[in-house]
Amino acid sequence: MSTLTLRRVTDAQPLRVLGHAASAATLAVASTARKISSQLLLDGARELVIQHQGSEYHLRLTRNDKLILTK
Repeated sequence: MSTLTLRRVTDAQPLRVLGHAASAATLAVASTARKISSQLLLDGARELVIQHQGSEYHLRLTRNDKLILTK
């Protein structure tokens, strides 16, 4: 299991990213995002249940190979 460390960015000036305003803190978090293959995540199944803050979310693979996340 890997550990993710976030640091606070104190630059209060908004930054422009692809024409959109973004705070430096948002960019710091976005740059540390992990990538994982949906095939690895689903491990051959068509559905995965994700528990988040006491709620269950369902990640489903459709017949057209699209991903849908529902609560």
